[in-house]
Amino acid sequence: MGYLSHLISLIYSYLCHLKNTMTDIIQLLPDSVANQIAAGEVIQRPASALKELLENAIDSGANSIQVILKDAGKTLIQVIDNGCGMSETDARMSFERHATSKIKSADDLFAIRTMGFRGEALASIAAIAQVEMKTKRMDDELGIGIEISGSKVENQSACSCGNGTNISVKNLFFNVPARRNFLKSNNVETRHIIDEFQRVALAHPDLSFSLNHNGIDVFNLNKGNFKQRIVALFGNQYNERIVAVDESTNIINIKGFVGKPEVAKKTRGEQYFFVNKRFIKDGYLNHAVQSAFQELLPAGSYPSYFLCIDIDPAKIDINIHPTKTEIKFEDEKSVYAIVRASVKRALGQYSVMPSMDFEIDTSLAIPVITKNTVITQPQINLKPGYNPFDEEKKNIPASDKWRNDNKQRIDPNWQKLYEGLELKQEPNAATLNSQQELQNDWDEEGIDTGHVFFQLLGKYIVTSVRSGLMIIDQQAAHERVLYERYHQYLLNNQGNHQQQLFPQTIEFSTYDFELVKELEEEIRMLGFDIREFGKNTYVVHGVPSDIQAGEEKEMIEGLLEQYKNNAGELRLDKRENLARSIASNLAIKSGKTLSLKEMKHLTDELFACDNPSTTPNGKPIVIMITEEEFSKRFGK
Repeated sequence: MGYLSHLISLIYSYLCHLKNTMTDIIQLLPDSVANQIAAGEVIQRPASALKELLENAIDSGANSIQVILKDAGKTLIQVIDNGCGMSETDARMSFERHATSKIKSADDLFAIRTMGFRGEALASIAAIAQVEMKTKRMDDELGIGIEISGSKVENQSACSCGNGTNISVKNLFFNVPARRNFLKSNNVETRHIIDEFQRVALAHPDLSFSLNHNGIDVFNLNKGNFKQRIVALFGNQYNERIVAVDESTNIINIKGFVGKPEVAKKTRGEQYFFVNKRFIKDGYLNHAVQSAFQELLPAGSYPSYFLCIDIDPAKIDINIHPTKTEIKFEDEKSVYAIVRASVKRALGQYSVMPSMDFEIDTSLAIPVITKNTVITQPQINLKPGYNPFDEEKKNIPASDKWRNDNKQRIDPNWQKLYEGLELKQEPNAATLNSQQELQNDWDEEGIDTGHVFFQLLGKYIVTSVRSGLMIIDQQAAHERVLYERYHQYLLNNQGNHQQQLFPQTIEFSTYDFELVKELEEEIRMLGFDIREFGKNTYVVHGVPSDIQAGEEKEMIEGLLEQYKNNAGELRLDKRENLARSIASNLAIKSGKTLSLKEMKHLTDELFACDNPSTTPNGKPIVIMITEEEFSKRFGK
């Protein structure tokens, strides 16, 4: 027993010694590594870095902000503002984690009206890029210049610079190659940058902004009101497309614009909510706007809106996500109800009288009446002896006189010559005879050549087969045919097009213009002959043979809308997305009347497809009703 106790004591002593000699495994991460980890949440791509820099520029009190980009921000993102600038100490401290001038205690989080407040942005950017900053306060003679690479300060010295801050972010993710490899093409990254730039510029129409990419001015926005900023960003057509919303309550104030129902899109395009001048994404509020448009929009359409909500910061929580695009309302049900009612009221006023905003509408030429203006009663001049038929006879061309002469030779009882020859239009008799001349001969597909085609409800092609009845969704069938045709064009890098006699010029929004540039090669493969022509403009010289003359602009815009919708929901690759998009836009719509020849031709093409049973989205095209099902219906 004594031996066992001694053995246990020895084992315990050894374990204690082993514990004391083992190395501790929990360590405090270096700041550079911690900053890189934080950067993964805050800075996801060049657009994220630009957003943080723009928000800092706005918080500085600047009224003019310039953005200069190279290679979609991968090589250079430069933001120049004329704000308050920083002292030498503040400039150095701004790159430390959690260093901020916006808040001092946790209570300040519920009184925030600035864009930034966490103090993470500059530290995160400096951890994964080469940063150069020059800043100067108005009262200082010299500014301060700081150069940082991968969180390491390489230079700090006095410099000569203008008032405000000039910060350049170079070679983003230079020390995180895995993250840099995940970046998309320049065109894709440029579109993300434009998206972020538009959000910030929309929220602050009282500031001037400019954006220059690779030496080309993309935007040059002057100070103005909210509607002027919308028009400057999205095009002059928006001056007539939107309706004003203006409502004040003791909970929130809401101002802005909503798109008219007739210009709704198939994608969630121009949908912007701003709370205290901060862009947010909120599905609950989006539903409020969507429900206000109830019964005004067709299924699958989404309204445009640009709505600014002003609310007491104490009634919201914005400290939810690092990107600060999510928000919680203290009384979200009331906010929902106010937003919905405000939009509904604006639409109701529009239905009575269109909105007349945007300063002074120059199209309304209202005469000014003074005390010296002489008002006279309108006069009507009559010519009692006027006979319009006399004038008509005088003006008849000599080449047309024979028509009048021949009229006199026509037998006044000419209708009797055709008595007894009227068409007897018994129900479907003529149709049945015509259809039997165009019978289908697909024996291998099981079509019964003794029966006919007919169209049901303007949506479906119905015909009999040996096993019963076959019903084809005409729109879905045409979409499948077009999808396989254009998918083959993209695979073969060649599409057929018909040259336009009069080329059409199409002006796009800046975002869509960048999308067209990205897809230009594939769009040409589909059969479009398009060429860039000036700022945000393309000229269409040729289109696929399936497109009717005059539909070029509508078809290309629809193609882009469908492409963006698919990209957001289905994550398809570029060519698959384009093939689906053009097929969806070109397919014949439900309600279109088809001739017997068209029905037969469409059915022929459908069953020549590799997969005639479903659409590219997996929806059924053909439904079979068997003879057994008919018998059950009749109780046999």
